[in-house]
Amino acid sequence: MSAELLTVEEMSRADALAIAGGTPGVELMEAAGRAVADRICLRWASRPTAVLCGPGNNGGDGFVIARLLAGRGWPVRVALYGDRDRLKGDAAVNAARWDGEVGAMSADAVDGAELVVDAIFGAGLAREVDGAARAAIEAIGDRLCVAVDVPSGVDGNTGDILGAAPRAAMTVTFFRRKPGHLLVPARFLMGDLHVADIGIPDAVLDEIRPAAFANEPDLWSGALRWPRPDDHKYSRGHAVISGGSEMTGAARLAARAAMRIGAGMVSVLCRPEARMVYAADLVGPLVVSSDNPQDFAGYLADPRRSAALVGPGAGVSGETRELAIRALATGKPVVLDADALTAFAEIPKTLFRAIGGTQAVLTPHEGEFARLFALDGDKPSRTRAAAARSGAVVLLKGTDTTIADPGGRVAINANAPPELATAGAGDVLAGLVLGLLGQGLPPFEAACAGAWVHGEAASAFGPGLIAEDLPDLVPPVLRRLR
Repeated sequence: MSAELLTVEEMSRADALAIAGGTPGVELMEAAGRAVADRICLRWASRPTAVLCGPGNNGGDGFVIARLLAGRGWPVRVALYGDRDRLKGDAAVNAARWDGEVGAMSADAVDGAELVVDAIFGAGLAREVDGAARAAIEAIGDRLCVAVDVPSGVDGNTGDILGAAPRAAMTVTFFRRKPGHLLVPARFLMGDLHVADIGIPDAVLDEIRPAAFANEPDLWSGALRWPRPDDHKYSRGHAVISGGSEMTGAARLAARAAMRIGAGMVSVLCRPEARMVYAADLVGPLVVSSDNPQDFAGYLADPRRSAALVGPGAGVSGETRELAIRALATGKPVVLDADALTAFAEIPKTLFRAIGGTQAVLTPHEGEFARLFALDGDKPSRTRAAAARSGAVVLLKGTDTTIADPGGRVAINANAPPELATAGAGDVLAGLVLGLLGQGLPPFEAACAGAWVHGEAASAFGPGLIAEDLPDLVPPVLRRLR
């Protein structure tokens, strides 16, 4: 699948551009219906099928699907939400091509059906589902369901459920995915997601210029820096981590992750009293005593040191704030995570002024994000607004981790398994982003690649995963990428 994600509005524009370019809308609808019918026939044998059609173009797709399945010998019946005489345009044309009966939408419409085609509402639904449509959706229950575009009731831009939506075994969408296909909670209702080519030329994207993407290797793999024969440890990046004195495990996890993702060197700077704890565990990284934030900034200022991480296990304190500000002042790429974010909860503008156009990546979870930004709305919108406000790339963690840059690009990550809900996993992610920044990746690409590798590594392990497992699972992921 291509990485671009189209909003509902952008997809409507893509349709319009294709039609203006000479492809009639009725041909696009026929191609969409055929794509769904073909997928159904590839996966299942003929069985009693109910096709639920809505009053718009999604319903028109449903009439095409019903006609094609019936023509292949499937027992099909159709129910329509609304009045057949009020259908317009291409939907009316395809309703007229259906020569079977059309029943009214109700909970009874799915009685006796072993498979339900949900073509009631598309991704552009803007109100809560109610009435007969909701009754039919709720009656689908555990039946096999194929959703056309999205399961009805899903907001295609936000992934929100508007009152009710069925759980599909398969969803077929067209041309490009939408943000709602990847965002939770809707993502859990999609089943197997397929994107069908219905004849919209890729050239329409040149005019639409989408700014939302699925976080997949096509988006950032060209920026990865693989070792060259003439490389040495400094040319591969020297990453510097501020290590806390009490919760030392966080910085140690980050250090190992930074090395596994390819940093040529990693240094952990910590208080003298914690030095032996780090030195006893970290074989590869340098462990350096640092008495104060000035020492940390001075160490980082060396031209051989290429990126810094502040926050994991640091503690919420004025010293942590000063560490972050001094690290940013060096002009080096900086990852701020955990306590380095919470430390600015009462004075976020101080942090944003310190970022001031530097190459910074902020990696909050939802709680840290709320304390720092206090933004409402869907996840992509909030992440974009936070990036614009802070001047940093913002990686908002979660099942659907979302990454945005100040210019408005946003990427949605969809490969994180539930096993990542374990202490220390975020520290590993911060270390991965740090290691990539240290090798010279731009902040947006480093954040996207780090999040994707993190998810792939966890998926490869499965049940029983703990954060300590993650760094050593990175090399197989890198081998597949290379």
